[in-house]
Amino acid sequence: MTAGPEPWELGSGATAAQKRYAPATERNRDAILAILREELPPSGLVLEVASGSGEHVVHFAAGLPELEWQPSDPDPAALASISAWSAEAGLANIRPPIRLDAAADWPITHADAVLCINMVHISPWAATVGLMKGAGALLASGGLLYLYGPYLRDGRETAPSNAAFDASLKARDPRWGLRKVEEVIAAAEAEGLRFQRLIEMPANNLSLIFRRQP
Repeated sequence: MTAGPEPWELGSGATAAQKRYAPATERNRDAILAILREELPPSGLVLEVASGSGEHVVHFAAGLPELEWQPSDPDPAALASISAWSAEAGLANIRPPIRLDAAADWPITHADAVLCINMVHISPWAATVGLMKGAGALLASGGLLYLYGPYLRDGRETAPSNAAFDASLKARDPRWGLRKVEEVIAAAEAEGLRFQRLIEMPANNLSLIFRRQP
């Protein structure tokens, strides 16, 4: 990332009071979709945790129409935005959004894959632990957990933009901040999610690929 937390901006059109706009989405959605085309199953249900504005899930559902998509978020304003974007897109393969707090009990019992984009650093560590626990319980053997965002890595110099971003996050909330890849992997593997690979993404972001162990 090259700046502080991405602002949500009001959308335009008839649903402007509800539809929000996250500038980062347009910059990263195609790069993420290219990875998802390689990693997601040919059919099934994909749960997105912390869907935010809802722009990602609409883009992915349009690009991968054979999959069914379940957006979620703990924030009522986000749920309204997701509904507005989904209604505008008119795609039959997007379910109504559900209220889901990653750190609490999940109101869903099955998914074939779980995605989480740009949540780990803008939430307390308990949300990441809850994400791993929830995904580990939801996914069948071989099921995908996909994470995207900025991270720190042991033995690797942090990009100045990411260091500044980390400082700005901690200034907003000391429980937030960029996490070490190694700590995220350890939390995942404690819940039966095996780390498979790391993919360098634009703007100093990473994709992390996990699979549910048998």
